[in-house]
Amino acid sequence: MTSGSVLGSRLVVVGVDVEGAEVARLTLGHGDDPTTLLAAHGWEVRQVRDVMSRPIEKHMLTMTFVVAPSFASPQTVAPLTMGVQPRRDDDLVTAEGEVALRHQRVSAYALVTSSRGVLMTQFSDRTNAQGQWGLPGGGLEAEESPDRAVVREAWEESGQVIEVSELALISSSHWVGRAPAAGAVRLRGDCDGRLEDFHAVRVVYRAVCPEPTEPVVHDVGGTTASAAWMLPADLDLIALTSSWRSILREVVRLGGRGTGMSDLVMAPDQTNGPDRDHHDTDADDRARSQP
Repeated sequence: MTSGSVLGSRLVVVGVDVEGAEVARLTLGHGDDPTTLLAAHGWEVRQVRDVMSRPIEKHMLTMTFVVAPSFASPQTVAPLTMGVQPRRDDDLVTAEGEVALRHQRVSAYALVTSSRGVLMTQFSDRTNAQGQWGLPGGGLEAEESPDRAVVREAWEESGQVIEVSELALISSSHWVGRAPAAGAVRLRGDCDGRLEDFHAVRVVYRAVCPEPTEPVVHDVGGTTASAAWMLPADLDLIALTSSWRSILREVVRLGGRGTGMSDLVMAPDQTNGPDRDHHDTDADDRARSQP
């Protein structure tokens, strides 16, 4: 049966069975995680099927998952938040009466491979992860679909023309902390160290670059300091955030054949625990205003 109401929602989660018949339709609220939300209604996610942009409707994105009935008993949804409980930045200090502003952001990224290796981008001083590395991508512009957004972002951040091959996964994170307050951001005044209750939804694709070139950052002064093609074996040698390492490992586990990355290459970072930099994945998004 179909569950939940989506009237006026920007993000919708749909569950379909193996035959493609819709069995659940749910609103993804602030802080919600799609997999956890479906599980709360008695559905186990088997795979992500697609993400569709519907700008003419009141919601922005519909995320569809192939599901099967769960053996676990469904939870009572209201008034629980079906998502990741918000974490707090380790060094967060708040003033009495200070209220965190809710900020939900949808971003698209891609694991891009070519004959030259894997395309990686380095965070600039406009983020909370300066000098560290992640996948090319970023926030969606108004009425932009995720697959088009990641093609645009890859060009802006590296000068590479990529072709999206398939949807890999959808992940989310939720935390309370302060937005970056680097010089370029302070001049704009929209992220001046404000306290945020931040919910990030990330759509991650696999993509190829048929004609790789030497990477060039076109979005100068943005959240990307540099970009580079790297051999899979070298990914353990760079300052890859623990969050991005976890996502890369999951993409490979879900069927990233042809990437050349083995489970050994994508071993967990020994110097960074899984929770130490839980928000680094979204460091570039937090430096940008919501479209």
